[in-house]
Amino acid sequence: MRPDERRPRVLLLTSSPLDGPDGGEVRLAADVLGALPDVDFVWFSQWPSRRRPPPERGRPVRVLSRDGLPHLPERVQSAAAGTVWARRVDLVHAFLNVGRVFPAFSWLRPLLLGGRPVVHTVPGVMDTRFLKHVRPLGTTVAVSESMARRLRSSNFGDVRVIPPMIGLEEWPYLPRPEGFPVVLFAGHHDPHGGVEAAIDSAVEAQRAGARFRLVLAMRGRPGQDTATLDEALRERAGAAGLTDFEVRGFVEDMHALIAAVHVLLFPPTALGGRTDIPLTVLQALASGRPAILSDLPRFADLGHAVLRAPAGDARRTGQQLAWLLDQPRSWDVLAERGRALVEDHFGPERFAARYAALYRELLS
Repeated sequence: MRPDERRPRVLLLTSSPLDGPDGGEVRLAADVLGALPDVDFVWFSQWPSRRRPPPERGRPVRVLSRDGLPHLPERVQSAAAGTVWARRVDLVHAFLNVGRVFPAFSWLRPLLLGGRPVVHTVPGVMDTRFLKHVRPLGTTVAVSESMARRLRSSNFGDVRVIPPMIGLEEWPYLPRPEGFPVVLFAGHHDPHGGVEAAIDSAVEAQRAGARFRLVLAMRGRPGQDTATLDEALRERAGAAGLTDFEVRGFVEDMHALIAAVHVLLFPPTALGGRTDIPLTVLQALASGRPAILSDLPRFADLGHAVLRAPAGDARRTGQQLAWLLDQPRSWDVLAERGRALVEDHFGPERFAARYAALYRELLS
């Protein structure tokens, strides 16, 4: 940018504050803010207290929120503030899942967002049935080729693909941890989200002779009774015959947790509203932790850097887990492949260059 050129102003439109809990929408928006220093951003901030330190750049707009999660009051405030600020910026960049209320929002887009150009990054699609009733907000960005195909087939028109980014310095490659193996599942209490499949797969691996500790790091959704749900998982794992497991709630320090595990086990049959390529998977691969995933089409972008088993096939998934824990050379190969994949396809430079080019195109 030339010294005499005015910096563009961009509204980061999210359904919850940017300094609230670190969900998929918030993480992507925060990464865009940090990757483009030549842009003046406007973003939503949690008030009166914050879950984590706010970004140091841009202009925060206060949103009254007790916990920073996207409850209905937060969504209403974000929509109202977005309606006001959309008239004061050069471009609106929305980070919104396609969920139950999104179709109505998309039809009200001219009223809510005015005539400014809009970029819509779609972290996830809660249910493909919602796509039948949606109008594109503007230029659409998918985080995977699989999602891009679904959006294009639903008449979204101009769909670009920009994968999420992982800070390579923040998530360095780590040697294999010593000691008793730890297997991690990190996810939500969502139907078909993978935690039940992870328990069943761990049981199969244990029957095959593998010895490890299974850690379930569970994040709650707004309105969920997470204590009751966590206790139900403990009962299920114990009844299934697991002898060494732990159910945790929200984990503040994912760096320390991923550093301590040997394998990430993530076998959902559906992702719901999660990012098409969950950030926990990329963080594990960047750290040199092999991952075993279900064979959902969106995970095909990860190629041979991960192991995949048929969705819902606990026996096959458990066999892969037992094999991987017993094969240190194969573990090393997958660890190196995972790190190389993240460096080549999910690095910050590539992420920043693609969004910067898209901004220039729409603002020219």
